[in-house]
Amino acid sequence: MPPSHWCRRLLAVALVSMLLVLWRPTEAAEYPVGDGINGWDTGTNYASWAQNRAFATGDVLVFEYVKSQHNVYEVTEAAYRTCDASAAGAVLATYDTGFDKVPLPEARSYWFICEIPGHCMGGMKLAVNVPAGPPGGGAPAPDAPPSPSAGAACRSSWVSWAAGLVVLGAVHVLVN
Repeated sequence: MPPSHWCRRLLAVALVSMLLVLWRPTEAAEYPVGDGINGWDTGTNYASWAQNRAFATGDVLVFEYVKSQHNVYEVTEAAYRTCDASAAGAVLATYDTGFDKVPLPEARSYWFICEIPGHCMGGMKLAVNVPAGPPGGGAPAPDAPPSPSAGAACRSSWVSWAAGLVVLGAVHVLVN
């Protein structure tokens, strides 16, 4: 077999192998709120926690907490900001089992608070943004729309890198 055919085959095998290694099917992820260190409790900065996550439609938040001490209310943005869920329509859903799996079925912002008096004002509140399209959300800024995702930029750089590798391989084949 001439060297150029061998090189082409090797390049094709390398590219296919790389694609198989890099390719990951999109799957829903489960996120233990607070990462299981404290769970859903007063000792976690949930704004920072959410900013370090890239949420996508279909993902699930897992709230673990002591049932007699906490709860989880999904609320409107206004109720989240004021920590007051008493207005009509402010509460969208309630969870109180101590191990609540809350799906994020659509691209939108979600707001959660602990409704035990003083807990929300003490920081037990979580804002999650699920963007339309590929993962890369995080928490919305307190008074601004969500910012572009670093996760999406990272994925774009992988695509650019792979495209560059293909072009480099093609040039190598043409030169040899």
